[in-house]
Amino acid sequence: MHLGALFIASHVLSSGSMRETARRFNISVSTVSAAVDNLETELALKLVERSSGELAVLIAGGRVQEGLAPILDAIGQLGNLLGHNEPEAYEQWAARIPIKLVTMERYLEVADQGSINRAARRLRLGQPQLSLQIANLEKFFAGKLLERQAQGSALTEEGRFAYTVFSTISLAWNELKSAADERYQRTARSLRIGAIIPTGSESWVARCLGSLIAEWNTGRNKNALSLVSMTADDLREALKSGRIDVAILDSVFGLESFRHRELLRTDMVAIAPPGSTQESAADLVASHPICTPSPRTGIGHAAMTFAYDRTMHRRLRDRDITAADSLPVIVDLVANHGYVSFLGRVSAMPIADRVRIVELAEPMPMSYHVAFNHRKAAADACDLLIATAAKIVSAPVAQDAAFA
Repeated sequence: MHLGALFIASHVLSSGSMRETARRFNISVSTVSAAVDNLETELALKLVERSSGELAVLIAGGRVQEGLAPILDAIGQLGNLLGHNEPEAYEQWAARIPIKLVTMERYLEVADQGSINRAARRLRLGQPQLSLQIANLEKFFAGKLLERQAQGSALTEEGRFAYTVFSTISLAWNELKSAADERYQRTARSLRIGAIIPTGSESWVARCLGSLIAEWNTGRNKNALSLVSMTADDLREALKSGRIDVAILDSVFGLESFRHRELLRTDMVAIAPPGSTQESAADLVASHPICTPSPRTGIGHAAMTFAYDRTMHRRLRDRDITAADSLPVIVDLVANHGYVSFLGRVSAMPIADRVRIVELAEPMPMSYHVAFNHRKAAADACDLLIATAAKIVSAPVAQDAAFA
């Protein structure tokens, strides 16, 4: 990370616009974007959110902007020393400062040691490499920073000024980085588990995760648990990118490249409004609008296949909702608004007091799977999830689930 990139990223955080920053500094938008990305990477923190061409600065971005203030002041002092006083010219110059933060740290070490050779040994660098970096700094300052002497090196007047400015920058940056290091350590210890969205607090998914947390913490496991719910498609992407370590999904589709195990088996049933009178799932589909998750989910794909294969010309088709990726909303639409949907029997049984459960004419088996990455903690959590699911589905409340 170099000072110019920090200057650019700071302006984005204050202005809330990459394009305005690019125009103001006469640089490309890609350069601005790279500066922000680099700062986010260095601090292990999301600072801005990009959506539909708009940029939103997150709360963390505002805090980092405050932390960068001493660095911006120090860059201003450098500009005054080097004659970049006119505002527009100063900004153009500051956005292009090539000095890397690591180079500044090495200069400070040379100054503290009073010798390039001693500093090189402490930094475990070659003396020629360190000498070249000091020479590049002197080229930027257009003057000598060190006076070479028989017993080492002494700071010139300009060198002492550079030392003061670089020390200010180093202190502010290290304060920002120390917070990032602490976040990284917490993240490294955390085991991130993603699950398909539960139907509610009584659902088997919610109960399974609750039991997992209780047993995990009772066992005093050193890895803290972090939970998130999303669609099956998003879970696969999150597992692939490393954003989660374990995923509970309602389909085996797309898991070929992951370690995975079957969590439980069930069959699909229709859920209907409590006051409905149709006896068969086909009649229900013909007489009610349908709400299901999107085809990106296992249950959504199976439900759409069942519904549309059997009733292609339904009169209520224009009221169908086939991308409701929130199971609590689906349950509410069925229970209170006259819709019909489909669930695995294990998910439907806990809400039998709110909806009618109607059998399909032909059994449609479903299986839930747990996928996980290479971490031992992920495999341990997988074992616990499978054991927990087995206990839940064998409990009296689920005896009628008739698992295959």
